[in-house]
Amino acid sequence: MSYIKGLKCRECGRQYPKEALYVCEYCFGPLEVDYDYEKIKKKLTKEVIESRPQNLWRYRELMPIDGKPKDGLNSGFTPLITARNLGKTLRIEELYIKDDSVNHPTLSFKDRVVAVALSKAKEFGFDTVACAST
Repeated sequence: MSYIKGLKCRECGRQYPKEALYVCEYCFGPLEVDYDYEKIKKKLTKEVIESRPQNLWRYRELMPIDGKPKDGLNSGFTPLITARNLGKTLRIEELYIKDDSVNHPTLSFKDRVVAVALSKAKEFGFDTVACAST
């Protein structure tokens, strides 16, 4: 089941169907996924999330894919580290730092994004994907 209604321009609000578009054809603003949050609320509960495998796809209703994920099945779910001393210095009562140095497969925060992008590219039927990296 898809929870994606379409795409929406962040600048002018123009709406588009679910297609491989990158920017608004009217104002060239960035497009965002427009989700059906009411449908998601009915399906996605804390219990459902906790019952799923410990990877980024446990939150799949909040990802811009329609079907089952095809990539990155071990990506995500990296630990949060309590940063008490830094929190005290910054006067933040509870401060956590996400440790993506243990992410799979490349030990980078980029693994999550690439897993979602590859799954969506496959949904669109693309057979080639290029990725710029530093």
